[in-house]
Amino acid sequence: MMKKLLLLTAITGVLAFSSASAQNAKDPAMNGQKLGVGVEFGLPVGNFGDIYNLGVGGSLVYQVPVAANLNFTGSAGYISFKSKEMAGLTHSFGTIPVKAGLRYFFAENFYGGAELGAAFSTEDGGGTAFAYAPGIGVEFPVANKAAIDLGVRYEGWSRDSHTSSFIGIRAAFNFGL
Repeated sequence: MMKKLLLLTAITGVLAFSSASAQNAKDPAMNGQKLGVGVEFGLPVGNFGDIYNLGVGGSLVYQVPVAANLNFTGSAGYISFKSKEMAGLTHSFGTIPVKAGLRYFFAENFYGGAELGAAFSTEDGGGTAFAYAPGIGVEFPVANKAAIDLGVRYEGWSRDSHTSSFIGIRAAFNFGL
């Protein structure tokens, strides 16, 4: 698992710094610092999907350019998953993921990125997990310094040799700062 994460990080780094022929974004909505406010959906996969249904939450993502077509990202949010019914009972749990990473724009609006961080459980005794999230997305400029951001990612939370993972879908409104 760690080898895959290191490989993904290396690939992202190579793509990020091989932008010699890449174009600079011309649209004002695609330049400068921005903050995105979004709604999150999590579709559990693997063993996590055997126990939990759809997760729902919200997030904030801050972006700041660090090189041509490359943004540093910082994100925080909240997502809650409800269990499938077992013996007539259900329960839910909430998590606050806090991550940092890079977002590389392959074209003016299309990006790939990866984030690392921690997922803090809001439940008593829930603990903290290592979080990682590679993904792709697109930003659609809608006004001067504003864009709609649609993204999909694979997110994993690893703790005590167990990983809970899901496909994350995010729809957000980004505005320039």
